[in-house]
Amino acid sequence: MTKSFTKWATTVAVAALSFGMAASAGAQTIRLAHVDPDDWTASKKGAAAHIFKNIVEGETDLTVELFPAGALGNEDELVAQAQEGLTQVVLVSGAMSKVCPAASVLDIPYTFSSATVAWDVLDGEFGDNLAAHCLEQTGLRTLAYGETGFRNFTNNTREIKSPADMEGLKFRVQPIPLYVEMVKGLGGEPTPIAWTELPNALSTGVVDGQENPVGVIYNNSLHKLQKFMTLDGHVYAADFILISDEFFAGLTPAEQQVVQKAARVAGTMGRAIQQWGTAEGVTKVQAEGMQVYSPTADEIAAFAEKAQPAVVEYLRGELGDDAVWIDNLQAAVAAAN
Repeated sequence: MTKSFTKWATTVAVAALSFGMAASAGAQTIRLAHVDPDDWTASKKGAAAHIFKNIVEGETDLTVELFPAGALGNEDELVAQAQEGLTQVVLVSGAMSKVCPAASVLDIPYTFSSATVAWDVLDGEFGDNLAAHCLEQTGLRTLAYGETGFRNFTNNTREIKSPADMEGLKFRVQPIPLYVEMVKGLGGEPTPIAWTELPNALSTGVVDGQENPVGVIYNNSLHKLQKFMTLDGHVYAADFILISDEFFAGLTPAEQQVVQKAARVAGTMGRAIQQWGTAEGVTKVQAEGMQVYSPTADEIAAFAEKAQPAVVEYLRGELGDDAVWIDNLQAAVAAAN
């Protein structure tokens, strides 16, 4: 079966599902999809989705149907479905920068010193302006921001306290140029590898390490394949709670107000579950033998000094006129700090 046929079949299936639901529920059904597990106690998107559903259904006549765990496709496919009006609400993270390049500035390493600073920036003027810009670019309205969490380095060779400790080590990175530039800037050897191939790459020594949020590391048993983790928090990954603006415009003012409120609460709940998962995850990986190091502020500054210039230079070249968003973000972070 070819990849193109599979994508076509998925699109047809979603369209058929949408038609069937529309016929039975009219304009009163919101389809909400994401790729995380459905379990609200462990999944930030799962928690956000259930909160959104409960509030909307409790305060309006709208029905919210949930499609978790990639039931309707990967993040790129979910974004496309929302743009086509097949799925009304989607919760995505990395896929947003592919349709709204300005969103990629959020991935500049060591931008946010803490989650609370990130929340202040995203929930403030910068986040509002980015949402408005991305709405023009995509036709998707950002109802609220959630959280995937800070990404951290792990490896199987030595404790990492400085960029010098990364020299000579091969790190698996996502097949995204920004991450390649980041690891190169830090002195490591970036190796783009698909997520599904990561466990084997770690087990066989194809790479020495990788980088992911703590919850992802623990829930996927990567800590069993790695000895050391450094809580450097190099990238803060945000979730975007998106709705088709065409669909949103068709709601009554009262329904719009509830949907917006539900999304804000959902994003906050997602952040809370993510923070809980991170704190719990650190304790669990340590209990199972992983050595965890938390860098000092001076050590983080040393990482930032090496990683940021290469990434910022790359992004300025890629974004063109949208490079102004780099400056906007830096100003917003400085104000929040």
